[in-house]
Amino acid sequence: MEAVNRRSTLVLGLTMAATPLIAWPTPAAAQTYGPDEGEEVGPGVRVVALGERASVIPAYKMVKLRDVVIQAGAKTPDNVMKNDMLCHMTEGELSVVQNGKKFTVKKGDVWTCANADTTEGTQNSSSAVAIMRVIDLMTS
Repeated sequence: MEAVNRRSTLVLGLTMAATPLIAWPTPAAAQTYGPDEGEEVGPGVRVVALGERASVIPAYKMVKLRDVVIQAGAKTPDNVMKNDMLCHMTEGELSVVQNGKKFTVKKGDVWTCANADTTEGTQNSSSAVAIMRVIDLMTS
């Protein structure tokens, strides 16, 4: 075994100091959008298409991913859902009225809508932008 002297201890110490022992995770930031990105579907409401692909789930032919960006004070009208979908709040907070039932969704919350059985409207009552990520499950 090789003897450890002051010089090798100093080199080892400097090497260890330059190499972090713990890699601190960096929090993931939600996607942000400029005021003109996506398609305006109503005052203060824009839809940004993110992608689509054929589905391997037998009940669905296609899946689509989109963000609905709702400015502070803006709202979406009550709509009958055209397909099954999964919604996720990536930023902000929304008041949702789904089939007459009102609930609040905050960053990180998820909820679902069923094709033709669901009427839903949302309102952003906060002072910050709300981003609702939607996974559309398309049967045709």
